[in-house]
Amino acid sequence: MFVQVIQGRVADADELRASMDHWLRDLAPGAIAWLGSTGGVTSEGMAIAVVRFESEEGARRNSERPEQHQWWMETAKLYAGDVAFHDCREVYEFGQGNFDQAGFVQIMQGRFVDRQRALEQFQGMEQATREMRPDVLGGTLCLHGDGGFTQPVYFTSEAEARIGEGRDMPPDMRSRIEEMQANTTDLTYYDLSNPWLDSPR
Repeated sequence: MFVQVIQGRVADADELRASMDHWLRDLAPGAIAWLGSTGGVTSEGMAIAVVRFESEEGARRNSERPEQHQWWMETAKLYAGDVAFHDCREVYEFGQGNFDQAGFVQIMQGRFVDRQRALEQFQGMEQATREMRPDVLGGTLCLHGDGGFTQPVYFTSEAEARIGEGRDMPPDMRSRIEEMQANTTDLTYYDLSNPWLDSPR
């Protein structure tokens, strides 16, 4: 899997959603290698999209379509300032749930101090998360290739996610989380209370 992360500030979330609906209606049927997208706009106006493709080659061929280029030229006007792109060639998933059923998505971004240790920590947390956090459907770890990462985590609902955050954790799990936090810098959270979860129809 190949993932492209697109983010920037917008003044009107509804306009961006309308543009995405146009893409789904008119361009998605011909989209090459597109597997699905997770996106939305935070309460602070940050729009972020995590777009999944079968391969980097498929993503490139899709972006070269004239209709795709035209759509993006119009959509880019909805952003205030620069739009950041992250191409993620390393992608790791966890969880067994249907992510498209998530009622809340939290996207974390940051940088790893030790990339290899971070991957070990990520894999080691899956079983503990499944046992302790039934509100977590799963997630995806997308590595930017420069030490940075984007990680969307999918929850059954925002209310259940907040309850889960407040639960007491066993010492072992607390220690694991603290170790993961110590291995991460520049951590930012983007809460999507109304996530846009789109897949091929």
